[in-house]
Amino acid sequence: MFDNDWKSRLGVVYSTNPDFKYTQETVEEAVTLAPERQRLIVRIDRRQRAGKQVTLVEGFVGTAADLSALAKTLKTKCGVGGTAKDGEITIQGDLRDKVTQLLQSMGYNAKRGN
Repeated sequence: MFDNDWKSRLGVVYSTNPDFKYTQETVEEAVTLAPERQRLIVRIDRRQRAGKQVTLVEGFVGTAADLSALAKTLKTKCGVGGTAKDGEITIQGDLRDKVTQLLQSMGYNAKRGN
């Protein structure tokens, strides 16, 4: 990257020091645990979704790339849509039993919630 990448410095106050070097803080992502060490809870949620049901998979510890890969696998095997955000996978519809069974067959420690 360029030394003078202005997009990464949006919102930063200008410095008049000619020797000033702007450094960015990097946030370390958590290392993905092995599937047998993960404790996943599969539950249903209806809040703020106009009465529609979604299946939530909570408790995933790992990188965002691994979370999205797991979400893609679950969505493909269930044949529905969904998303993966903030360490949580959302699958459209009430598929708690199927998702729990899929996760357990993949080696995850998954339990069915409410």
